[in-house]
Amino acid sequence: MEHSLPLPAARRHLLALAAAMLATALAGPAAQAQGAAAWPAKPITLIVPFPPGGPTDLVARVLGQQLSEQLGQPVIVDNRPGANGNIGNGMVAKAAPDGYTVLYNTSSIALSPALYKHMTYDVQRDLAPVALTAVVPLALVVHPSVPASNVKEFIAYAKAQGGKLSYGSAGNGNVTHLTAFQFVRNAGIDAVHVPYRGSAPADVDLVAGQISFLTDTINSVAPFVRDKRLKILAVTTAKRISLFPDVPTLAESGMPGFEAGAWQGVMVPAGTPRPIINRLNTEILKALKTPAVLEKLALQGAEPLSSTPDEYGTYLKAELARWAGVVKATGVTLE
Repeated sequence: MEHSLPLPAARRHLLALAAAMLATALAGPAAQAQGAAAWPAKPITLIVPFPPGGPTDLVARVLGQQLSEQLGQPVIVDNRPGANGNIGNGMVAKAAPDGYTVLYNTSSIALSPALYKHMTYDVQRDLAPVALTAVVPLALVVHPSVPASNVKEFIAYAKAQGGKLSYGSAGNGNVTHLTAFQFVRNAGIDAVHVPYRGSAPADVDLVAGQISFLTDTINSVAPFVRDKRLKILAVTTAKRISLFPDVPTLAESGMPGFEAGAWQGVMVPAGTPRPIINRLNTEILKALKTPAVLEKLALQGAEPLSSTPDEYGTYLKAELARWAGVVKATGVTLE
């Protein structure tokens, strides 16, 4: 047998319930604002999904140190490498959305959805963009024995070799692979791809003459270029870079519109209060303007970027679509 409240009591109960729901709804934004105002009240963990000492890690540590000074709380770098960044990315996607677990991601986050058959997270659903931070330009470099001093001469030489040339990369589906693939396709070159486990062994084999050319991050190849063990023909960014101002871009070298780079950014778990995202964005952009940070980025060959959270979101969406087409053309898939 059902029991019900007397009508007046039922009305009082419903009114009380509605008032409680209204109070909760009104308190939500206020509570978020109050929490954001107090943020950060404890150390922040900055997840870097790549090994210590690499180009991503070095830039992340420079930025993390400056943010520690600005925020008055330690920013602790936690390296979680593996699966082209997906292990660390997935950790942050599942972390509490409170502003205390932050991801330092790279352009690999825009490649992975097209590359991997199984993903543990959805970058657009599970992560929220905060700011673009830097781009590490890629450079087209060749072995010194290659008889070419510019891109046009190299393309002519490569075509004359009839498929005998090979190019290296930091791994299947890595931005160094996909950028070189785009160059080879656009140039109409027939060349064999040789994937390595990271940039270092690829660079070493190019220096040794085991492969003919590659596109790699400027900070990886710069030491070899400076001591003339490698020859740089072009950079892949839209504009020339400060580290090698006399080196033309691929766009200037007969490939209009060609642009690629290992860009980096900061993201947080989806659901992180917008006031915290905005505060973090403000602090990151402030850090990227400090002379000490700019000097250290320059030493790494990194060019500073900046964006609002919304601008980063728009850029990421475009990058996801762009690289999906390139990955499809390579035929590469990863588990």
